[in-house]
Amino acid sequence: MKITKSLFGTTKEGIEIDLFTLVNENQVTVKITNLGGIITAIETPDKNGTITNIACGFEKLETYLSDEYLGSYPYFGCMCGRVCNRIGEGKFTLEGKNYTLAVNNGPNHLHGGLIGFDRKVFSAEIVEGNDSVGVKLSYLSPDMEEGYPGNLKVSCTYTLNNNNELALEYGAETDQTTIVNLTNHTYFNLTGGKDQILDHELQLTAKLFTESVDMIPTGNIVPVEHTPFNFLNKKKLCKDIEVLETGYDLNFVLDNPDGKLVYAGCLSESTSGRSVDVYTTQPGIQLYTGYWIPDLIINGKRQFGSYSGVALETQHYPDSVNKPQFPSVVLAPGQKFSEKTIYKFGTK
Repeated sequence: MKITKSLFGTTKEGIEIDLFTLVNENQVTVKITNLGGIITAIETPDKNGTITNIACGFEKLETYLSDEYLGSYPYFGCMCGRVCNRIGEGKFTLEGKNYTLAVNNGPNHLHGGLIGFDRKVFSAEIVEGNDSVGVKLSYLSPDMEEGYPGNLKVSCTYTLNNNNELALEYGAETDQTTIVNLTNHTYFNLTGGKDQILDHELQLTAKLFTESVDMIPTGNIVPVEHTPFNFLNKKKLCKDIEVLETGYDLNFVLDNPDGKLVYAGCLSESTSGRSVDVYTTQPGIQLYTGYWIPDLIINGKRQFGSYSGVALETQHYPDSVNKPQFPSVVLAPGQKFSEKTIYKFGTK
């Protein structure tokens, strides 16, 4: 196993951004940059041994910073925070004090605000173990950044091992009571971008989902049975998607009240034979089939567009701070936020 560090590019402010390349003995390669904790590529072999990048991303930093990409921003591969997903109307109350956040997704707050963790420059430390290589990314989010209270020390450690497991371990501490909900927003396309993801097959262990209206949970948790959201048995993403105007974008409830590392589901694709198993300590997982991914012109070629990738975002539920019946996203001084997700790559 090996890890290398190279220059990915320089921001408009003159800040040099690094790219860390993790390689195991099975020809799996993961590339991560310290800008936004972005996973820029995940290269894995298919059933015939052909290696392809199965994550939506770019080869150049300048593409991530381009107006064309940011103008219809799909959050490719990044770390989302302080609070991923949506907060209704960008408002919440904590310890009797009202807070108002940026509204950047219709009437709601999304993925940490106007400049969330996805656009921050993290400090980086290479991590090498007996059977893994990785990088630990750290950032100090100052009090009231994007409207959130407290100085928050946050980290995410990415490690790859020879079992083809990419582990993401999140940590956070605060000096004031605040809210935290971190995820990674990698989009998978197991064909390597040759086709849309509609013929990918998905199986989830979730028997329940958070009912939502206009993307904000109502507070009701309802069974997936007899709905288009039933993935208890493996099925193609296209099977029931036609009844959903903009495809899937919904939080599923995992049976994980104790925060143990549990199996959440599997994404697979038959022509390549590739698969991704998901394990997490988080209570929920957002399935987003990428309807709003923009068409982009890169190096003269049209790329991406609707359904070009599918995200499996492990998380606490959307708008949890305003739903006391949901697992809490509140973090107090002296407490430690700690969550882990593993994506295991294989062929089936």
